Amino acid sequence: MDLSRRAFLIGSAAIAGGVAFGPPALAQDMAPPLPQGAPAGSARINPWVVIGPDRITVVAPHADVGQGVASVQAALIAEELDVDLDQPELSFGPVDPAYANTGLAGEFVPYEAYDLSPEAEAARAQAAQWIAGQGMQMTGGSSSVPDSYDKLRLAGAVARETLKAAASKRTGIAVADLTTRRGQVVLPDGTGIPYTDLAAEAAAIPPVENVSLRDPSAWRLLGKPMQRVDVAAKVTGALKYGLDLSLDGMVHAAVRMNPYKGGKLKGYDAGAALAMPGVTSVVEISNGIAVIASNSWYAMRAAEAVECDWAAGDYPPDQAGHWAVIEASFAPEHLEKVWRDEGDADAALAAEGVITAEYRAPYVAHQPLEPLNTLILVTDEGAEIWVAHQIPNAVQAMVAAITGHPAEKVIFHNLYSGGSFGHRLEFENIRPAAEIANKMRGTPVKLIFSREEDFLQDFPRQLSMGRMRGVARDGRIEAAEFLISSTPVMASQMGRLGMPVEGPDAQTPMGVRPMSYRIPNLRISTYAARGLSPVSSWRSVGASTGGFISEGFIDELIHAAGLDPMRARIDMCKIDYHRKVIEAVAEMCDWQGPLGNGRGRGVAFVESFGVPVCEVVEVTATEAGIRIDNVWVAADVGPVLDPVNFENLVQGGVVWALGHAMNCELTYAGGQVEQTNYQAHEGMRIHQCPAIAVRGLANGPKIRGIGEPPVPPAAPALANAIFAATGQRIREMPFNKFVNFV
Repeated sequence: MDLSRRAFLIGSAAIAGGVAFGPPALAQDMAPPLPQGAPAGSARINPWVVIGPDRITVVAPHADVGQGVASVQAALIAEELDVDLDQPELSFGPVDPAYANTGLAGEFVPYEAYDLSPEAEAARAQAAQWIAGQGMQMTGGSSSVPDSYDKLRLAGAVARETLKAAASKRTGIAVADLTTRRGQVVLPDGTGIPYTDLAAEAAAIPPVENVSLRDPSAWRLLGKPMQRVDVAAKVTGALKYGLDLSLDGMVHAAVRMNPYKGGKLKGYDAGAALAMPGVTSVVEISNGIAVIASNSWYAMRAAEAVECDWAAGDYPPDQAGHWAVIEASFAPEHLEKVWRDEGDADAALAAEGVITAEYRAPYVAHQPLEPLNTLILVTDEGAEIWVAHQIPNAVQAMVAAITGHPAEKVIFHNLYSGGSFGHRLEFENIRPAAEIANKMRGTPVKLIFSREEDFLQDFPRQLSMGRMRGVARDGRIEAAEFLISSTPVMASQMGRLGMPVEGPDAQTPMGVRPMSYRIPNLRISTYAARGLSPVSSWRSVGASTGGFISEGFIDELIHAAGLDPMRARIDMCKIDYHRKVIEAVAEMCDWQGPLGNGRGRGVAFVESFGVPVCEVVEVTATEAGIRIDNVWVAADVGPVLDPVNFENLVQGGVVWALGHAMNCELTYAGGQVEQTNYQAHEGMRIHQCPAIAVRGLANGPKIRGIGEPPVPPAAPALANAIFAATGQRIREMPFNKFVNFV
């Protein structure tokens, strides 16, 4: 751990009552403020551990959007700090560069995750330094565990050893003769000194830098089934989401914003709304209006009554026009990049018997259960905002820009989120809330979106299309060409943050580009479809569509070659730990080839965010429609830190992906989205949910996250299973356009 430890300590600086350690490459003083509510006399041992006179606080800066990462972060610290999970209080922490997410480094380099060459690793290290220098505090890309794994264990170990040094100084007993247990330094005679009693003394001595991390064989918490720290509060209703918060004197706000994304408000008539019960005012915001009322229902009803004149959006008004843009983008002038060009694809594809296919993936909504909301107070002195969000520093900067306050005068309270799937990476609720509160300084404002407004303002998953050609003969796949056209996700999303992205969009080929099959002649190219609806990151981003395109067509080629779908993937896979994932699923489901009698199994293998995942879906074709019976999943993330949460995340990802593949799409008519609630954008029903078996492997070279990778293989595995059961190929989502589900 020498390299990780040294990197962690770069930029260390003394602060009042404690010491702060900066992350890699930050050669500047780091003194994050104490978490909100920390008692007087608290000492910060490092940015992640605060010891007070009556409590231990651990800081978990990665946003918890339902994926359980707050609990995992707490466990990483607790493992080395020698406390149990029921002892420390948990804080999401302040906005501060100390919490930069260097785990995102792999997303910033043009190397596959399985490429561990010196050049690739050097590029990742450089990207991590840049992220740290930017103070990019962000949760996303299944990066929370990779970012936290060393940092937070090291934070706990540094705090533990510093507390032992403080106890040694007090008692005169050598540090080597001291141990720790459940939040105490234990003397040789068994006497325990609580960490809280040592806070002041620990703050007065240099932090102990030479620490060792426990071998996984000695872990008490990590790797063992554990109860998440938020479970009890959630099941009893004690946990407070943004919807539950209130402040004295608070008013309620609801918005109507232009449903034609990117368009402005040309004018409005609020007469009818102002005459409705509970309404106090209607104010204009940057692309719409807000109604202020005495409760949220009054505000939402009145917002619907405002007559608005909207400017049109800068994209085709109807869905057919969107698909037409995608189709027209397969032209040389729209080519972004040839990502892989191996062998001689042109020569191989000039032969007779070329197989062609076109796959389509629609817009879909994020649709988390908790609608967008924000609680904010702006005064002449500063601003304070309570909201669940995945980019705290961007929220702080946006509020500061709107109110005119310095960023350090904007206090951000991150919250547990009732789902996100990428929705809480955006700012549809932040900007209007700040604009409203800035007009009502001194009055707390609680903004809640109606479900319909949430759907209308959502920036959906990208619209994508794949056009493929391939040659399969003599029992093998000889050639494959993948042409992928999509709305550029990163250019759209980052552009709204004022961070323009130049060059080809790295998300467009995801789910296709990393494929680790041996195909002698392979070409993968992407095209940019511009002038469409603005889009955003949706759980697994480009891989959610690319995985469907790649594994659907690979299955077609395997079938044309007369091969077994599982055996062919195993034989073609050239990365050892990827192949072991496929083999694990084959063993889990006892793959024996075709089932017959209207039953079928489909397999799909996709690597995303560095995680190879293989899934098998088993279906039965009944007279009423397709029944999904079983799903088997194997994934390699390295050490599984919480087996219970790992299984839940994989199962949840499969259900999420299958439900959207079965039923969901957003379509445009007259310039706006037609589907504005769940009955028109329906997930999987409980009676449709299959049994889902999960296995985690640890053969890969690095620890990874599992929040997103289970999603991409699910749709193609289901499509391939339907083909195996019925002989019908489905090349477009949602599948309910072609088959019924029971």
